[in-house]
Amino acid sequence: MKGVKAELIQNKIVIWDPTEGMKIYRLGFFGKPMGVPKPREGQEFETPLILDPLEGLYLAEKGSIEVIGPNDRPMTVRGLKAWARRTYADFDIKYAVYKDLRERGYVILPGIKYGCDFIAYERGPGVEHAPYMVQVKRSGETISATEIVRAGRLATTVRKRFIIAMVSAKNRIRYLVFQWWRP
Repeated sequence: MKGVKAELIQNKIVIWDPTEGMKIYRLGFFGKPMGVPKPREGQEFETPLILDPLEGLYLAEKGSIEVIGPNDRPMTVRGLKAWARRTYADFDIKYAVYKDLRERGYVILPGIKYGCDFIAYERGPGVEHAPYMVQVKRSGETISATEIVRAGRLATTVRKRFIIAMVSAKNRIRYLVFQWWRP
């Protein structure tokens, strides 16, 4: 697939053509079909596909989409990254983790519902429940015992493992995986 047209609108990237949006979605559960709360695997949709900045940059780097900017001209990957940095808090470290996990074969979605940066699936939404919650931190950044306990209690309640992704200044990533058990 070569460069599906997508349009930058405020803080999102939209693929207006439902057929092209479906192709992108099926590459690995990218984006969210407009007005479809929980798309299922294999489900057809006839609405535009909405991508967040992380997904958009990743797909643009792969050559899967071509993003048209506010001036009706194609954006370079560099320009898209500059826009994303202005739009998305801590974009660089979050993108490093997003990209690393995607490259490892995980399906990554926003984790706001669980109070974390991402949720990660091994196969995808509608196929399984996400087994992981991921919180992104800079290496050396502190995390309090209260934050760990809070995340652990939530992860246990929703049957997920809690992961802290620590990103160094050189974008090296280390993952700490927490697992709670009852004796």
